[in-house]
Amino acid sequence: DMRNARELLRLVSKMTGGLGLIFLIFLGGALFVFDDNTKWKTLDSFFTNNFFSQEENSKQSDLVRVARIVDGDTIELENGEKVRYIGINTPESVKTNTPIQCMAKEASARNKELVEGKLIRLEKDVSDRDRYGRLLRYIYLEDGTFVNDILVREGYARALTFPPDVAFAENFKQSEREAREAQRGLWTQDACQETGS
Repeated sequence: DMRNARELLRLVSKMTGGLGLIFLIFLGGALFVFDDNTKWKTLDSFFTNNFFSQEENSKQSDLVRVARIVDGDTIELENGEKVRYIGINTPESVKTNTPIQCMAKEASARNKELVEGKLIRLEKDVSDRDRYGRLLRYIYLEDGTFVNDILVREGYARALTFPPDVAFAENFKQSEREAREAQRGLWTQDACQETGS
C-alpha cells in the first residue's frame, strides 16, 4: 500500500510538472490532494477533472443520435427505437383518434429544436418500456441540458409521473409551477381555454 501511495505521489508530481505543492493525506481511508489554489479535492475528482478522459470516453459511447421527432415527448433514434420521455406529457399531435391539441405543434417544434439530429444521453428510471414498446427515458443533451425538464419549465409540457418512475417528480412539479406563474406556453393567458389555466 505504501508502494502504491508512492506511485500515486510520483504520478501526481509528474502530472503537475513540479509546479504544485501536493500533499497526499490518508484520512479515514479517503485520499485528498491539496493543490496550488488551496482547495481540497478527493484524489478521485482531482484525476477525473484534470487528467483522465476515460469517463468522458465512456460518456461519448453512451450517446445516441436522434433520427426524428414523433411529437413533443417522443423521439425515434437512429437505430429505430422509439423513446417516450419520462415524467412529462405534451399535448397530442399524432395520437390515433385524437384531434391535434392546443400547443401540440409548438411542443413538437420545440422538441425538434432541442434534439433532432443531435447526440443525446438516455437515462432510465425503474421501468424499461411502456405498453407500446417504447423505451422510457430521461433525455440529456451532450452539454447536460435536461430536456424533459426544459419542456415543462418552458410551458410545452405538463408534469405527469407514473410510479415507479418518479425520480424527478418533484422537480417537474416545481418546473410546472414556475411555468404557470410566469404564464409560459400552455399557461399563457387564454392560450388554451381547455387546459384550465
